[in-house]
Amino acid sequence: MVKIIGAALSLVFSIGAQASEFNWGELKRERIELELPLLTIQGSKGLLACAYVDVKTCEKTGEACAIVSGVKTHDDMLQRPVTQVSKAARQLGVETGMSGAQALHILR
Repeated sequence: MVKIIGAALSLVFSIGAQASEFNWGELKRERIELELPLLTIQGSKGLLACAYVDVKTCEKTGEACAIVSGVKTHDDMLQRPVTQVSKAARQLGVETGMSGAQALHILR
């Protein structure tokens, strides 16, 4: 039991440290309050968004976008794995499975 609590605490502290160390720089963060928040982070090359955004729409417009799901904050978006990627984002090097933070370094 002590090992489980210790592991959980170290995970919480490491996630908090990673989020606070992230350089948001010129990234534009948007939040629309719905039942669950609609979250986006816009870089100069593309967009990291929550699952409210449909990759098919990004495909139609030729935009680079990567999707993460199960997020309630912009900091959550950094930790979650990318689940969907538009063709334009894939051409930039964004891949499913990478973290939101990794995708943002490319989409920056």
